[in-house]
Amino acid sequence: MKKLFVGNIPHTTTEAELRTLFEPHGAIQQVSIVTERDTGRSRGFAFVEMTDSGEAEKAIAALNGTELGGRALNINEARPKTDKGGFRGGRPGGGGRSGGGGGGRDDYQGHARQPREPRW
Repeated sequence: MKKLFVGNIPHTTTEAELRTLFEPHGAIQQVSIVTERDTGRSRGFAFVEMTDSGEAEKAIAALNGTELGGRALNINEARPKTDKGGFRGGRPGGGGRSGGGGGGRDDYQGHARQPREPRW
């Protein structure tokens, strides 16, 4: 089984449309369009899982750069998600105190936080 990344899809594209686009090139295991957590709107990319690696390669060759809804599709083999050190884990930069870079708001190293004066 091979997972393909399908980028630059129109935000109105449905999973059924992607399935119809890929089916002539081989058997499809699953189609999933990635959506925004808050709004449920498409983020403009999807993943298509094909059962056969050879068919997946042929689908990439045949469909990469083709237009769907006026947009040129970007199709390639999906790579594993990597943690780039964003806000995952609660701290910007993804690291602890030893990673350099200034501390955040909660960098009081065990001391109680001082109350703020009102702003008026």
